[in-house]
Formats: sequence, structure tokens, C-alpha cells
Amino acid sequence: MENLQLFPPLFGAGKDADFAASGRTLSMALSSRDLSAAVFASGQTGSKSSGAFPTTVQDVYTASLEKIPTADRRAFITDTSVVFAALQNLRLPEVQAATSLTGDVSYQTTIKLALDYVALIKDAWVQASSHPGKETEADHYRVLYSCMSLFVALYLPENDQEYSPVGEELMEWLNFNFINPTTEEGDQLSAQERPWEDAEFWPYLMRTVLRGLLKSSEFFVGSLTRHPSQHLSKFAEHLRPVLTSQPRLVQYTVERDFVIAQRRWKERVRTLRLELDRVPDQERRDKSGDWWAPMSSIVGILEGRADAIQGVCLDLGGDWKELCAAWGIFVDHRLLRQDLPEVVSQILDTLPPDPTDAEDMILSSLFSGKPADGLSQAAKHDLWLSAHWSDLMETLDLIDSAVDPGTELTTRQQYVLSYAESLRSDPALWRIIVAYMGACGETGLRRADEVLLRVPIMDEDKKATVNADSDEDAVPETLQEVVKMCYELGREHVRREVCSIAAQKFMQRRQYGMAVSYLTSAENWTGLGRVVDSILDEYIAHGAVSFVPLVSSIAPSLQELQAHPDATGIFIRRLVFAVQYAEFHQRRVDGDYQDAAMSLEAMLQQDVAPKAWWAVLLCDAVELLDLAQDGVLLFSSVGAVQLLHRLEELHIAVTQGSDDEYLAILKAILKGASGNDALRRLQRTRLALAKYYAACTVVADDAERWRA
Repeated sequence: MENLQLFPPLFGAGKDADFAASGRTLSMALSSRDLSAAVFASGQTGSKSSGAFPTTVQDVYTASLEKIPTADRRAFITDTSVVFAALQNLRLPEVQAATSLTGDVSYQTTIKLALDYVALIKDAWVQASSHPGKETEADHYRVLYSCMSLFVALYLPENDQEYSPVGEELMEWLNFNFINPTTEEGDQLSAQERPWEDAEFWPYLMRTVLRGLLKSSEFFVGSLTRHPSQHLSKFAEHLRPVLTSQPRLVQYTVERDFVIAQRRWKERVRTLRLELDRVPDQERRDKSGDWWAPMSSIVGILEGRADAIQGVCLDLGGDWKELCAAWGIFVDHRLLRQDLPEVVSQILDTLPPDPTDAEDMILSSLFSGKPADGLSQAAKHDLWLSAHWSDLMETLDLIDSAVDPGTELTTRQQYVLSYAESLRSDPALWRIIVAYMGACGETGLRRADEVLLRVPIMDEDKKATVNADSDEDAVPETLQEVVKMCYELGREHVRREVCSIAAQKFMQRRQYGMAVSYLTSAENWTGLGRVVDSILDEYIAHGAVSFVPLVSSIAPSLQELQAHPDATGIFIRRLVFAVQYAEFHQRRVDGDYQDAAMSLEAMLQQDVAPKAWWAVLLCDAVELLDLAQDGVLLFSSVGAVQLLHRLEELHIAVTQGSDDEYLAILKAILKGASGNDALRRLQRTRLALAKYYAACTVVADDAERWRA
């Protein structure tokens, strides 16, 4: 790891010197559970300026020290996660209840899904092999393929193959994963007129026979019919049909027929041995060397003699895997899966696995019938392998499903969680991480909670919107996915917290309608109060032009909130005030002065308006009161008296020292005005009320004279 990218940035590009000069430095705390770290700014030890280090809340970044997956690796992780999810569905109670009625459907589905793993690994292997420079990556997937394909062959046989001989499958697996001899070696020998003179001829021929490569064996045995030695050429003519006629179990539908054919074939092999032994000692060599000894080894292989096969493996530099596969073909063609570990134990005493080769150790565990022993080695090679293996192993009862009291996890859960934690180096994989963690009991769910709470639910680069006409109903897709996953996992407390976090983001963007909606969903009434305060702050800072459209976005939520059984009344009343105050300004702007006056009366009479806003409303009343000069009386007598009473109550409270409680907002609207400035502004309201009463008197007198 060379560096960690912090997002959002702790400081801008090229600003590292300024950051250091501020007396701060980067600190990091490593996790004791996994390769993750908490990164944060802190004061420099011994720095003179450290005393000025801010004590306000600051960002703490969580980062993973794991290698970030490449695009190809990410695709592999994503594709295999689909298979993993399908396997988890088989664990659902309703699925298990259904499959119990249909026999082995669940087992057959498990086989199919395990083969899907094998196919996806192969695709990744082929993909890496096709690009120069990715040899290491290709070999990595080659190992995954050899291990997973062997696991499926040994531990997930089809129902009709569970008690069938395993030799053919092992040899097929060996020849695909550990190619030897190579095609190039065969091409080089076949191009020669007398290939037996090449030093590699006999090793090549013995290995093709040992591995059951009939076409190559037949071809090169056929070339020996041209050998100058009459003994060898004649023997080759007899050997060739025996090689090509070796019975294979896959060719027979009834095992009894295979056994009979095998017995007859063995008789032909014994005839070959007798013929070979009759060759005089002086005729057993040609100018290239001894031909009789390797030919005797070939016949020994066909005879199924364990010592001969083991000797060939040792002479050719083969290993225990080759000997195990050959054993099931030539020594014991009826070798069953459950009997394989006993044979492997004997072979490993002579040809042990390479302790420095993780692949060899993993494969030896599988061959030995101890798959659980291979999990730790598999984890060293790739946590993906140990996680998905342990998942399959628990399903097949190959590992203990009991919870470890120390870790509170099963073996499977430990490996799956380790894999999930390793994926946290790529935040884009959060969905997959949560899915794996969610499949690991309550401990896994708690870890999934932490991931869900840290998902970037919005684009941090997006500027705060100032246009209330923008599409505020467009919920970020990531946010919808996080909430949905909380529902699916039954993490209601996490869902509420995520909704509260989302509401904060919407508030920063001035999308107050969305903020109210998500706070309501979270039942976060304190947060709802902060939203109302923020909206009212919009009026203080920008006036009615900005305030009214913003409130229109939250008005539809008011009815829902009032019907909510758990909604706290004090926060609802503040929201009602914001909505009614916005309606007042909208009516005033529209010229609907009568309804505007009625709204103002209602807010003061019904105690909707907080006391801190009385002064503002009383100032707003001036415009409507002044219309009385034109003979337009908008306020009822009760309403006018209410205005006067509120004005007097406010003056009394201010004279008694409650200046901040009653005048703070008006002073803020007046942009830094003093208390006296605010009181002078309220004098306009007093004057407007006096004129209003005077106008009411004139109108009353005129009406009296008219009636007279």
C-alpha cells in the first residue's frame, strides 16, 4: 500500500504545507479485527501551535489496507456473489420445507451452483491468460480452479455416482489441471523419423500410458513397429491393440459387464508380459540404449502393479497426485471415494506433498478426506476460496456448525466474514459485503450495520441546491438500495439511522421536503424540529421569495405528520407555523389581502406562532393595516384587538428583560439591528393600528349617518 485516498478530502491538492503549518498531522489507529484503519487529523506532538487545534467535531475516515480489486477481480467477485446468494436461499426455512418433500432437489441444486463456481473461476482464468502481463493473476485462478473442481468431483458427486469408482474422474481432473507431457513435446517427437532415438521418447511414452492418453500412446507405440529390433517391433504390434482396448467404466452401463471385460483384458496383458520376458538379454538393447526396461515398466503399469507405477512416477519426477490418479485406473479400478483417503495415506508416506506449496497442501487435504484442514491454507491463497468452500462444507456437514464461544462464530462464519471484511477496500462493493455479512448470524448482521451506516448515499460533489423548483422527489438510487437492504435484513434501527443521515444530507442541499419525509420515516422528531428551524432560518436570511417555495415542498407532509401516532406535538406546531406563515406570504404576494389578514389573525389567536416570531408578524401586519387608509378594512375587530394585545405583551416582556426571547429574530431580519432598532420598527405597527382604529371609527360614523 502506497497511499490512501480520503473522501471527502481532508485538505485540497497542494495544501499539505498549509495543513502542516496549522499544527496538525494525520494519525491512524489500526483495527485489531482486520486490515482496516481509522484516519483522522490530530495535533502534532510538541507543536507550539497545537493549542490552537480546533476541538469541534471532525471527520474520522475508515479505510481498508487490503488491496483494491482490479476491474476483472471485481467482476469475478460480483458474479460469484450471485451464486453465493442462491446457496443462501437454500437455507431458508420455507425452501428447506419445500425440498424435503421432493427428495434430493436441494442437493442437486447445490451441485449445480458449485459447478457455477467452477465455471466462473475458469472464465476468470481464461480471461487473465489471454492478456500478456497477467501471468501471476492467471496462475492464481488456475489454482482456484484445480482446488474447486477437485472439491466438486470428490465431495459433490451426482447421486448415481456416489458409490461409483472415482479413478476416471481423478485422471480427468489431473490431465486438465496438471498437463504432462505437453503437446509441444509430442509434436517434437512425432516430427522425427526415428523418435525412439530421442532421449525423451521413453519418458514421454511411459507418461502417456500412465495418464491414459490413448491417442498419443497408440501413435508412438505404432512408430515402434518400424524399429530395427524384430523383438521390439513385433512386441509393439501386439501391445498396440491392448492399449486401445483397455476397458473404461464410462463405456459400460452395467458394472458386471465392465468387470468381465477388465478380466479378459488383464489376460491379454499377462500374455504381453510372457512375450516380453522371453526376449533374450542380449536383444534388449539398441544403439540408443536399453529399450526393454521402459517397455517392462509400461507393461507393469498395465498390469496394475503398485510398485511398478510408483517406480515410474519417481523416475519421471511425478508426484503423489499422479500416483493417486493412476492407482484408481490401473491398481484398483473399483476405488470408491470413501476408500480414497486410505490409499492416499499410503502414497503420501512415500511421496509427501510440498509443504511450501499452498496448492499442494490444499489438494492433499481434499484427497485425504480432510477438507476442513485445507481451509486455513485456502485462506492464505485467497480468502474467496476459504469463504465459499466453508459455505459449501457446512451445507454438506463436512465441518462443524457449532458456534465457537470465543468468537461467537461458526467456522463458516469466520471465513465468510474474513472475506467480506477484505472487500471493504472497495466501497463500491458495499452491497456484496452486506450480503455476505448478513449471512453470518447476529454477529455478521452487526458488522453489516456498520457498513450500511457508512455507505455514501449521495454524491458528495453535488452542490447544495438553491432552486426549490428542482426535482426534489428524485431519491438517490443508492439511498433507496440501502433502505431496501435494511428492510430485507430486518435492521429497523439501522434503517431509521440511515434515514436520519439522509435527512441531514437533504437539509444541506436545502431539499427540505425530502428531509421531512425521511425524518418522519425515521420517527426522528428532534431532527424534524431542526428542519423547521432551518426553513425559518431561510426566511431570516433570504426573505419570503426564497422561503415560500421551500415550505411548499414540506406542506404535503404536514397531514401525514399530524396523523402519526408518535409525532411530538411541539415539533408539529412549529411545522404548522412554517406552513401557515408561508401561505400568508403567498396570499400577500398574490394580492389576496383578505385571506392574508385572516391567516395572520389565526396564527396569533391560535398560538401557532412562537413568541420569538410575534415581532415579525406584527411588522408584517403594517402593510395590511395601512390599506385601511383606502377604506379597506381587512382585520375584524377581534383581530385588531389581538394585534394590540400581542404588541403590548411584547413591550412589557422586553421592558422586563426578555429582549432576546422576543426580538432576536426581528433583529436578525433587520441585519444586525439593535433592540432599540427593533422597537422603533414595532412603533410602526402601533401607529398603523392607531390609524386602523381611526379608519374603523370613520367607517362606522359614515354607516350610522347612512342608516339615519
